[in-house]
Amino acid sequence: MSEVIYKIVPTSLWQSARERGSFEGAPVDLADGFIHFSTAAQAPETAAKHFAGQSDLLLVAIDGAALGAALVYEPSRGGQLFPHLYGALPLDAVLWEKALPLDANGTHQFPEMN
Repeated sequence: MSEVIYKIVPTSLWQSARERGSFEGAPVDLADGFIHFSTAAQAPETAAKHFAGQSDLLLVAIDGAALGAALVYEPSRGGQLFPHLYGALPLDAVLWEKALPLDANGTHQFPEMN
């Protein structure tokens, strides 16, 4: 069974990736040398910690198994294992993209994650 992993990304950055045919990463990913992803359980905390109050975001679901050996789970926040991709994200591994809107309190409202 493949594991679905998630990327929270500004809509404009994702549109650029669509035009290029691959996603090289956000500025933080480029600086760190890998693309940061989250599991379904980690995504809400990632949104709150790194994207607080930001609108115009997408939640992108990726088939982790399609990424092969370039996808590595490594300890990060609180010792949790987070998925990191060493290389560009091929868009054919993307399962879906959905808006990640803010509610009246400024909290991201996650769609059904399946």
